[in-house]
Amino acid sequence: MDYIIGIDIGTTSTKAIAFDLNGKILCKKSIEYPILNPKPSYSEQDPEEIFTAVLNSIKSVIIENVYKKPIGVSFSAAMHSVIAVDKDGIPLTNCIIWADTRSNEYAEKIKNSKVGHEIYMRTGTPIHPMSPLSKLAWMQDNMKDIVNKTYKFISMKEYVFFKLFGKYVIDYSIASATGMFDIYDLKWNKDALAILNINEDKLSTPVSPTYVMKGILNGYASFMEIDSDTPFVLGGSDGCLANLGANAIKQGDAAITIGTSGAVRVISNKPKNDEKERIFSYILTENHYVLGGPVNNGGVIFRWFRDNFSPMEIQEAKDLNIDPYVLLTDKAMSVPAGSDGLIFLPYLLGERAPHWDANMRGVYFGINIKHTRDHFIRALLEGIIFGIYSVGRALEETTGKINTIYATGGFARSKMWVQMLADIFNKKVVIAESYESSGLGAAVIGMKALGVIDNIEEVENLVPISKEFYPDEKNHDIYMKNYKIFDRLYEKLKDEFKEITKIQ
Repeated sequence: MDYIIGIDIGTTSTKAIAFDLNGKILCKKSIEYPILNPKPSYSEQDPEEIFTAVLNSIKSVIIENVYKKPIGVSFSAAMHSVIAVDKDGIPLTNCIIWADTRSNEYAEKIKNSKVGHEIYMRTGTPIHPMSPLSKLAWMQDNMKDIVNKTYKFISMKEYVFFKLFGKYVIDYSIASATGMFDIYDLKWNKDALAILNINEDKLSTPVSPTYVMKGILNGYASFMEIDSDTPFVLGGSDGCLANLGANAIKQGDAAITIGTSGAVRVISNKPKNDEKERIFSYILTENHYVLGGPVNNGGVIFRWFRDNFSPMEIQEAKDLNIDPYVLLTDKAMSVPAGSDGLIFLPYLLGERAPHWDANMRGVYFGINIKHTRDHFIRALLEGIIFGIYSVGRALEETTGKINTIYATGGFARSKMWVQMLADIFNKKVVIAESYESSGLGAAVIGMKALGVIDNIEEVENLVPISKEFYPDEKNHDIYMKNYKIFDRLYEKLKDEFKEITKIQ
């Protein structure tokens, strides 16, 4: 049986997933790694640790699979990462990831400059500390010695491909999320590079997501137990490929992902940037653009609550050999929709869309004597979905009405959380049979690159639907009363958020 491996280099783990050519998962391997926070607002990872995870995950899948060697390996990767490397490709820095907000001051400066709006309109990337544009501006002033030694500024996926093949290439999809790439001309943006005082030589060569490389170097093929001439397809970004892998590629379809972070995305045949600068416009392929907005505060917020306030559930779950999130969700279900007026602003990591304000912070609002810990759990889950809903509203204003939501990411395993999504958006929510949408999206791009399929729209034949959820109108009305307050709180607290960050 022919099969292809999709690699998903994520924020907290790398997954290697073997798919047959009908999209069925044959086997998979996930390897986790930590996020390093050496200082407040810093979020980094060890690039060599992630590279090793890529090698080991591929090796594990190759060994486990009973079929012959794969027809190819295709990649998905998290966006917005930056590594400075020297002339030998050795990292001079850790991998600075999307969650890092140390460059907030520089992002604000660029955004408010004469060319800030034009850079956004040409690159499709909102100017925010998540983007490499802002990160590199910060590095110019705060890492001068390292910048002077830097041969290239690259992403995590570029590092992997350089190690494997000795060439610096970046796919249009990852490039389109840097804030430095013109999504219309498919070239590095001159205004962005001028702000950074660098030229194209400091960056990789942009190529199509279907770009194929062969000839693995340095014995890595032997380690992975794979043929050295196995085609490796560059692929795209995890967010764009999640839409593809979920089959959310038709007009009126939206993919909503909640993993560590979260996003709302739709696909268009052309870029559609927002004059209010609320949404992104990234490249999936040369003929497909993914429009939407990301949020920082997804499942990581639920994990924060679990790790810091749920020792009883953690121990009970261990005794019962179940996931502690199941117990916490059960407690949330004991509270009615709307949490009896308790509202949670989930901005523990600042926020990206739609406000693009790294100063935002978390708030429980409306606490009264009747509220219990279970109310706090439910309000937290509702607050995360409210943040996603804020993006959905902005996206509909720019791109048109959303009819159906395709839910992906870890939260899609929770019936309660998915029903909450349907109720808040007041729309049908569909769950695909496979939760591995970014990995499947990578596999689909790989099949297109290798001539297995003629166009990516054939994904429709690869994604069977397992569940559908329909909104409860009564719950929607309750949620909207809370949401109106939720939405107003940002404007009322915006200045206070800025002040509190000065003393944290």
